[in-house]
Amino acid sequence: MSSLISMDEISDETELVWLEDLNQLDYVRQSLDRLPTRSRKPPYHRDGRMVGYARLRPDARPSRTSGTFRRRVFWLLPHDRDSQPAGLYAHSAPAEAIDPRTVAPCVKGYKTKRSEGGPPSTAMQELGITLPS
Repeated sequence: MSSLISMDEISDETELVWLEDLNQLDYVRQSLDRLPTRSRKPPYHRDGRMVGYARLRPDARPSRTSGTFRRRVFWLLPHDRDSQPAGLYAHSAPAEAIDPRTVAPCVKGYKTKRSEGGPPSTAMQELGITLPS
């Protein structure tokens, strides 16, 4: 879950790579995965799709026991709001979800009214952006 990620676990991040346009996503799920490399695009083994991942500094140290690196992966499931606007998460978000506009390298990110399916902000209204009803 997002709330369980600590700042020291993401302190080696240098870049977040986004595979999709964040303007189309109210939220993304984030998790820390054990991966064999510091920067390559990781394999994806969940339902749904990967929408982004973190790259680590070249001097980031692997786990002594497994030799892997803990890296953030951002993803969505088939029943998330972007695919099913009137579905399960029409007016809420999963526990591990964050607004992708609030995340950066070494920054966890957090939920917002937008990611929770709440009323659109004044800026969103001015831009003509609407949330699913």
